[in-house]
Amino acid sequence: MTLDWTNFTPWSALAGGVLLGLASAAFILLNGRVLGISGILGGLLSPRRGDWSWRVTFLLGLFAAPLVVSLAAPALLRAPTIAASDLAIVAAGLLVGFGTRYGSGCTSGHGVCGLSRLSPRSLVATLAFMAAGFATVFVIRHLI
Repeated sequence: MTLDWTNFTPWSALAGGVLLGLASAAFILLNGRVLGISGILGGLLSPRRGDWSWRVTFLLGLFAAPLVVSLAAPALLRAPTIAASDLAIVAAGLLVGFGTRYGSGCTSGHGVCGLSRLSPRSLVATLAFMAAGFATVFVIRHLI
C-alpha cells in the first residue's frame, strides 16, 4: 500500500480518530463494555444469553457504514491499492487473528479503549503491536 502524499490531508484522519474516540467512550459509558472488535466478534462463537443481538447489530453496522458513506458521499471513499498477493493477504489476516487471540484483544480494544483506561496490560500489548509492525516493515522494506 502506498500513501498518496499529494492528496493527503490530516483532517480526515483527525475526524476519524475523534469519531472512534467518541464511539468508544459512548460504548463503555452506555453499555459498560470495551469497544474491541475481536472481542465483539469472538463473543459470537460462544454467546451468552442476551448477548448475540447487540454483537450482530454492531458488526452489521461496521459493514454497513462504508456502504452508507459511498451512497451519501462517494467522493469521500477511495479504493486502497494493496501491493500484495492474495496469499499474503490471507496469511496476514490469519496472523492478525492469531495475534488478537494470543494478546487477549485487538488494536481497537487495547490501543483505543485500554490505553484510555490506563490499563498496564493494554500498554504492553500496544507497545508489542507497534514493535511488531515496525519490525515487519523494516524486514520487508530493507532486508527482503
